[in-house]
Amino acid sequence: MKYLLLLSGLTVSIFAHAQTESPVDYMQAISEQFNAISSDMMSYTSAAAHGKSARKVDKKRSELLLQIKESERNVRKMKPFNGSSNYRDAVIEYFRVTYIVLNEDYAKILDMEEIAEQSYDLMEQYMLTKEKASEKINQEFERVQEEKKVFAANNNVNLISGEESKLSLKIKTAGEVSDYYHTLFLLFFKSYKNEIYLLEAINKGDLNAMEQNKNALLASATEDYVKTGPIESFKGDATVKNACQQMLNFYKMEASQKIPQLIEFELVKENYEKMKTAMDAKRPNERTKKDIDDYNAAINTYNKQIQNVNAVHNDLNKKRSQLLDNWNNAVDNFFHKHTPKYR
Repeated sequence: MKYLLLLSGLTVSIFAHAQTESPVDYMQAISEQFNAISSDMMSYTSAAAHGKSARKVDKKRSELLLQIKESERNVRKMKPFNGSSNYRDAVIEYFRVTYIVLNEDYAKILDMEEIAEQSYDLMEQYMLTKEKASEKINQEFERVQEEKKVFAANNNVNLISGEESKLSLKIKTAGEVSDYYHTLFLLFFKSYKNEIYLLEAINKGDLNAMEQNKNALLASATEDYVKTGPIESFKGDATVKNACQQMLNFYKMEASQKIPQLIEFELVKENYEKMKTAMDAKRPNERTKKDIDDYNAAINTYNKQIQNVNAVHNDLNKKRSQLLDNWNNAVDNFFHKHTPKYR
């Protein structure tokens, strides 16, 4: 006898009648539990992607943990079908792994999210942890799909693609979107952090730190811009790549053209302050004409440098703000456009 099974969400609960002689009933009973959790996982993934912050969707995670445990208990009650438990056990393992990932891995992710922006290394580890968490769940999801096909083939059930296939495609797409973004984000973030260190050095007037961080920023922006070259657009959408390249070009320009002017200003300022200290230490009748002329020249140079450095800061602040807004908008639009929305 050949059975037909449409893989779709069920509107009638049939779990109480799971153990019957019909392989279709058996598969539908399992699918009802599996589809519910998989759908909620997609909803959680979608919310996390569109909201970006794992903390914002933590309530949904807590609710999902309870639902997973309930579904796992339900499926564990089912007996093997015709002596085979592979399909059932694959679903149970999917529930088990998903629960562990959501309960343990995502708890770590929440903690890591709080400190990820402190350094490139922490951000890289945060991104890697998120990717590994998703990979664990996706691997078990695919294993369930394979075991379902085997079960159907062994029991003469003809599978007709439906909601589960659509869901599988959405999960795959969501992963591809995240992977693409993570690659470009890390290329952007390294120089973003290097610029922050540079700006801190500028605020402190630390010449050695300014020079070191200028070189670090120029190196990272130059190297990572080259790395963006081979990255293709995502389904024809190159907005995030372009925004990343624009930021890296800005950092290169800042480090190579503008920061040397700020370093020069610090040297002029340092010279002026030394001359002022020396002049103040002398009584008026001890000051020679050369002392006065040199001091006045230092004042004039310093005042001109103040005007120049203010113009440099204003120009950098304006361009940085515009490009960061462009980057953030590109990322937001990218996720809203390409991450499947689910419930």
